[in-house]
Amino acid sequence: MSNSAAVDPLDQVAAELGPGGDLAPERDAEAYRRRMQRRREVQQQRVGERSLEKGLVLVFTGDGKGKTTAALGLVLRTLGHGEGVAVVQFIKGGWQPGEARALQLFGDDLAWHALGEGFTWETQDRERDRQLVQQAWQRSLVYLADPARKLVVLDEVNVALKLGYLELDQVLEGLDRRPELSHVALTGRGAPQGLVDRADLVTEMKLVRHPFREQGVKAQAGIEF
Repeated sequence: MSNSAAVDPLDQVAAELGPGGDLAPERDAEAYRRRMQRRREVQQQRVGERSLEKGLVLVFTGDGKGKTTAALGLVLRTLGHGEGVAVVQFIKGGWQPGEARALQLFGDDLAWHALGEGFTWETQDRERDRQLVQQAWQRSLVYLADPARKLVVLDEVNVALKLGYLELDQVLEGLDRRPELSHVALTGRGAPQGLVDRADLVTEMKLVRHPFREQGVKAQAGIEF
C-alpha cells in the first residue's frame, strides 16, 4: 500500500524540525528552545491553513490486531460528543462482544447490529454467508443515508469484499449516499485498492507478534472480544 501524495512544504519543515526531546541535535537549552519555538510556529501555520471540514472515509486494514478496536475508539469518541452512531458487523455475529454490552448505556444514540453468523470455517455455508452479508449491507445503506448518524462503522466489510460476498461498486455507491459531514469507518484485512483510493484515511495494522501464534494463547475476554 503506497502513498504517492505530494508532501506539503510545511509538513516537510515540521518533519525536519522534529518532535524535540532527545531527538533534537541541540544540547544547550537556548538552542533547543529556538528549535521548538520554530516548530510551534510551523505547527500553528499548518493548523491555520487546514480549516476544511468534511465527512471522512476511514479504512482500518492489515494483518495486525486492532482494526475493530480503532473503529470502536471512534464510536466512543463520537458518542461522547452527543452524536448518533451505527455499527454493522459483517461476518462476526457468533458471540456478543464486550463492547456491545458496555455501550448499551448510550441507548438509542447507538445502533448495533451483528448480522453475520461467524467465520467461514464455522458457518460452512457460502450461500447463507452471502445472503447475510447482503442483508447487512442493506441495513448499512439505511444508516449511511441517515443524517442522525454522525458515524457509521462497517466492521469486517473488507473481509466481505475479499470473499466476494459484496461488490466494490456497491460499497463505493453506498459511501456516496452519506450526508456531507457524516463519517464512515470500514474495517477488516485485505481492503481492496479501489476502497483505499477512495478513502480519506487509511491505517494498515502490521502484525509483529501475536500470542495466539507464538504462545498458543486463546482468545480472551476484554482483549479479543
